[in-house]
Amino acid sequence: MTAPAPAPVFVVLSQSGLEVAEGARTVLPGSEIHGLAHRVAGTDREFTATLDHLRALFQAGTPIIGICAAGILIRALGSVLSDKRSEPPVLALAEDGSAVVPLLGGHHGANDLARRLAAALGIEPAITTAGDLNFGIALDEPPAGWTLANPGDAKPFSAALLAGESVRLDGSAPWLVTSRLPFSSDADLTLRVTERAEAGSASKLVYHPPVLTVGVGCERGASAEEVTALVRDTLASAGLAEQAVAALCSIDVKMDEPAIHAAAAKLGVPVRFFDAARLEEEAPRLANPSDIVFNEVGCHGVAEGAALAASSGALIVPKRKSARATCAVGLSATPLTPDSIGKRRGRLSIVGIGPGSDGWRTPEADRWLTQATDLVGYHLYLDLLGDLTVGKRRHGYELGAEEMRVRVALELAAEGRDVALVSSGDAGIYAMATLVFELIDREARPDWARLDIGVTPGISALQAAASRAGAPLGHDFCTISLSDLLTPWPVIERRIRAAAQGDFVIAVYNPVSRRRTEQLPAMKAVLLEHRPPDTPVILARNLGRPGETITVTTLAALDAADVDMLTLVMIGSSETRAIPRGDGGTWVYTPRGYAAKHLDDKSP
Repeated sequence: MTAPAPAPVFVVLSQSGLEVAEGARTVLPGSEIHGLAHRVAGTDREFTATLDHLRALFQAGTPIIGICAAGILIRALGSVLSDKRSEPPVLALAEDGSAVVPLLGGHHGANDLARRLAAALGIEPAITTAGDLNFGIALDEPPAGWTLANPGDAKPFSAALLAGESVRLDGSAPWLVTSRLPFSSDADLTLRVTERAEAGSASKLVYHPPVLTVGVGCERGASAEEVTALVRDTLASAGLAEQAVAALCSIDVKMDEPAIHAAAAKLGVPVRFFDAARLEEEAPRLANPSDIVFNEVGCHGVAEGAALAASSGALIVPKRKSARATCAVGLSATPLTPDSIGKRRGRLSIVGIGPGSDGWRTPEADRWLTQATDLVGYHLYLDLLGDLTVGKRRHGYELGAEEMRVRVALELAAEGRDVALVSSGDAGIYAMATLVFELIDREARPDWARLDIGVTPGISALQAAASRAGAPLGHDFCTISLSDLLTPWPVIERRIRAAAQGDFVIAVYNPVSRRRTEQLPAMKAVLLEHRPPDTPVILARNLGRPGETITVTTLAALDAADVDMLTLVMIGSSETRAIPRGDGGTWVYTPRGYAAKHLDDKSP
C-alpha cells in the first residue's frame, strides 16, 4: 500500500485571495486552503512563515496553488529544486482570479490543474510549454511509469512536428491518441510503444509502458549481485526493456531479503510481495510447478507465481535459474501502477526530534519525517513538528500510552505504510526505540520482524542541558531514571549508590511526578555521603521550547519542589566546578585533567 497522491493546497496571503481560493477549490475535491496567520481568517490551516511553509509543502510532494505573486513562489522554492521529473505541480494564481500560471511540474499535473482552474474562473490558462500549446502533450514527459527510451531525440522529433510533419502510432497509448498530434498512417515520424528493447532515432520515439512484472525467488542470504545479474540477463535474453518493468515481485517471506531490494533499486522499480495463498492461486498457470517449493513455502512456484499474480496477464518468460535464485517475467495487457500490485514492505522510522526546537532536529530526522505517510506519537511531540505534518495521517496519543503507540506504529507499518514513530530527545534513551524491539522480540510476529526499521538519533535532554550550562559532561557521566513504574526502587537505589561511589556526573531523568516526590530527596541523601554539599546541580526545564529555564544550584540546596517532569536534573561529580558569569548566570564544567597534563608537560 502506498500513500494517495496529496491533494492540492491553496496558499493564501490575503483575505481577497481567500475568496478566489474558496471559489476555485470547488473543482479540486479534497483540496485545502492554508492562510497566513493574522492576515487571513477562516482557512483550513494557518502558517506564520510563508517561505518555510511553501518549502515544506513542496518537499512533501504537495501540489501548490499560490494565490500570490509568482516571485514569492520562485524565491521560496528556488533553493529546494532538484529533479524536475519528481517535483509536484506549482501554480501561481492571481489574487483577483485573472490569471493562472503553471510554474513547475507542468507535465506532472500543473498544466491540467491550470486548465481546470481556468475553466472554473472563466479565463485562459497561461501554459508556456510548446508541446502542450500545439498538441496538448509533451512528448519528452510521458505519464508516470512510462519511459521514453531515447529522450535525446525528443527535441528534433518535436521540431519536425512543429514544422508541419505528421506522425504515426505503432502500439497502444491512449494518452497519445487523445492528444492533438497530427496522426497519419503513412507518416515518416513514428511513436513506437513496446515492452521490447528497441533503439529509437530522430524520427522514431520509443516508449516503454509499465507492463512487465519480474518475479524473483532466492535462497536466504543470496548475494545482491547474483539476483540482479539474473534479472537483467533474463530480460536481456528475452529482448525485453528494463524500463518496461513495473515492479519486482516475490513471496512475503522474502520481504526482508536484501538481495531482492537491491535488485529492484538497480532497476529503479518498486518491490511488491504476495502471500503464499495468493501465489498458489496461480498454480494451474505455472510452467514449472514444484512440490519441493510447495513443501517449503506453501505454493508451487515463487518466481512464476509472483510474475503472474502481479501482471494478471501471461507468463512470457518461464522460470530461469542461477545458483541460488530464480526469475520469471509476466506481461500485463494494460499499464500497471504500483498501487495495483501486491503489497509493499512497510517502513518504521523511529525518530528522535530532540528537545523540540527545529534547530536541534537533525536533517536525517527531517528527511524521514518528510517521507513518512503516517506519524505516531504523543500529541505534543507531533505538534512540535509544525509543517512537517502537512499531508500526513496523524495518530496522536496522551502520555502513558507508550505501548499502544508502538503497537499502532508496528501495525500500520505491517500494512505497508511508511510510519514515523516520534519521540522527544533521542528515541533510544528512555524512549520508544527500546519498546519497539522489545515487542518484536516478545511477540515474535513474522510481519513485524520483516519490516524495514530504522532509528535516527536526536539530541537528548542531557546533551541539551549540558550545552546550555557549559560543559558538565566533560568527564565520565551516567544517566539514571527515578521512575519506578518499570524499574523497582531498590534497583534504582543500588544504581544511585554505584554512581555516587564511582563519582560520576549524573543526569537524572523523570526526577519527580505528582505522586512520586520522595525519590529525589533520597538520591540527594545518598550523594551527600560521597560528594561536597556545594557540588553544582543544574535544573534544566523546557529545553528548546518556550519558557526554557536553566538554574544552577548546589547539592545541599537541591529541593524537589523546584523540579517537575519537564525538568532534567544534572548533578555534578566531586570535580565539577561552577564559574560566575558577568551577566549574573553561571557556567558549569567538569575538568578532564588537562590542568594536570599541562603541569606534567612543564616538568623538567
